[in-house]
Amino acid sequence: AIPAYQTVNGVSGNLNSIGSDTLNNLMTYWAESFHASYPNVIIQIEGKGSTTAPPALIEGTAQLGPMSRQMKPTEMDAFEKKYGYKPTEIKVAIDALAVFVHKDNPITGMTMQQVDGVFSSTFKRGGKSVSDWGDVLPAWKGKAISIFGRNSASGTYGFFREIGLNKGDFKPTVKEQPGSSGVVQGVATDLYSVGYSGIGYLTSGVRAVPLGEKADAIYEASYENCLNGKYPLARFLYVYINKKPGAALDTLTLEFVKFIVSKAGQEIVVKDGYFPLPATLAAEVVESLAK
Repeated sequence: AIPAYQTVNGVSGNLNSIGSDTLNNLMTYWAESFHASYPNVIIQIEGKGSTTAPPALIEGTAQLGPMSRQMKPTEMDAFEKKYGYKPTEIKVAIDALAVFVHKDNPITGMTMQQVDGVFSSTFKRGGKSVSDWGDVLPAWKGKAISIFGRNSASGTYGFFREIGLNKGDFKPTVKEQPGSSGVVQGVATDLYSVGYSGIGYLTSGVRAVPLGEKADAIYEASYENCLNGKYPLARFLYVYINKKPGAALDTLTLEFVKFIVSKAGQEIVVKDGYFPLPATLAAEVVESLAK
């Protein structure tokens, strides 16, 4: 139901994207496909974490700021202090932030309280420390849990801490990785490990654990469960841009964003393992760019 992208004349120049590692592959695929339609466009992508996006937009070193979490009020305020208006938030895809285990781990599901017990040192969800697989998987009693996670520059780290850990603190034993692929590789090579990253980084070596608020309501990390709100770690992925209200966006940035939320752009989302925007949301993005 999402309309196809229509190319226009006179699109050329350079686009810079600085921000989320989670969106790194998506931004690359979008850039390659966009370049195929517009050979005179050069797009450079740097994905070192969502916290790098707001400063890049403020300083003007990037026109695109991909983020796997919403911009914080302090980041919004810093942008507004410079430009007199807030940055424009664009929803570009849906992600099920996944808790990954090794492909041979037989666990059938976890509650969010158990997830908090595995990753957290503060137990804001009311549970206790889960450091041995026997606490959640009786057959593996005596097997210590090895934990992988992201570093603090990551929007995924921030989202998981806020929602998964109820704004608690991570255990010091979490092996922090600079990228999501590092988390997944770590889990894939360690039978007794667990880690978190976007569902788009799913490989044959790991699997996503079904999650739920209660033991009798555990849900797969599926598109349907993200849309209906049953999967507890569903989130939007964003690209932020600098658009002055009431003023036309520059043609290059405008066309790239329109391409992202077009049929072709959202098919790339599916190809990369994430979930597409509903057609109504994609239409809202296009409408917002004309304001």
